[in-house]
Amino acid sequence: MRVDLLRPLRAFDRVQPDRPALAVPAAVIKKFSDDQASNLAALIAYYAFLSLFPLLLVFVTVLAYVLHGDPSAERAVSQSVLGRFPVIGADLRTRQLHGHVLAVAIGVVGLLWAGLGVTQAAENAFNKVWAIPYADRPNFLRARLRGLAVVGTIGILFVVSSALAGLVAGGLGGVAAQAAGVVLSLALNMVMFGAAFRLLTASSVPTRCLWVGVVIGGSVWEVVQLLGGYYVDHVVAKATGTYGVFALVIGLLAWLHLGAQTTLYAAEANAVLARRLWPRSLLAVVRPADERARTALAQIEQRSPDQEITVRFRHPSS
Repeated sequence: MRVDLLRPLRAFDRVQPDRPALAVPAAVIKKFSDDQASNLAALIAYYAFLSLFPLLLVFVTVLAYVLHGDPSAERAVSQSVLGRFPVIGADLRTRQLHGHVLAVAIGVVGLLWAGLGVTQAAENAFNKVWAIPYADRPNFLRARLRGLAVVGTIGILFVVSSALAGLVAGGLGGVAAQAAGVVLSLALNMVMFGAAFRLLTASSVPTRCLWVGVVIGGSVWEVVQLLGGYYVDHVVAKATGTYGVFALVIGLLAWLHLGAQTTLYAAEANAVLARRLWPRSLLAVVRPADERARTALAQIEQRSPDQEITVRFRHPSS
């Protein structure tokens, strides 16, 4: 007996138009695939991974100045999730951190370079999600100036919200303190996603079209942060020095890639809902939403105002 492996997908395609609760998520997944957003997320995660180490260098150096001569502050930090990181945690417990101005300068330069890479990769991804033609995108100088503003704004929110989520996952404080930490971290995540979507999305996209993705992205990212804190507290902290470094690096890469994919899925949800790009077909059947999505994807390649891109579809005769 011959098995039709595509039969479930055909059945799902028939159900979607009458059930928006299924059609919208399917359209988001389809558009994510059309935009090759997984590759875009990998690029964002790559630059984010590079930016973490200069950020950590600056943070540790500043921490050395702040903790100097303050036993209570040293004890509080060493008991947090940061105290469980390989290498850094051991230095915190033995009070071997030392600050140096040159380390701060190198860290800041590296942070700006990698941070701008993150913002440029994210801006390019959002422009593709919203099918913004190259001719309508910011020029080199404007894109870098906007990137600097985003690095300063979102970088601070990212560090604070991640630290709060890490402290909660590490079990610091009572139940009330942990609940307050989750709520505050979630609120900061919403602000962070709102700022990222607004500052890195073309101005032609109205702000009212971004709120669904802000809620989705902020909520899922809070869960990802808590899982990251749990991973550090229960996996990295219990590993030996060598294996702890490997666990930290692998965990960071997976964590950042998951966060980047979450962000792009949230952006795709915004675009699908705002432009009614559903229902979509998961197979070869072309629906009106498929035509609109593919037309916009082709028109991204417009490089100058004088260029015009026309898309036609050939429909088989019934």
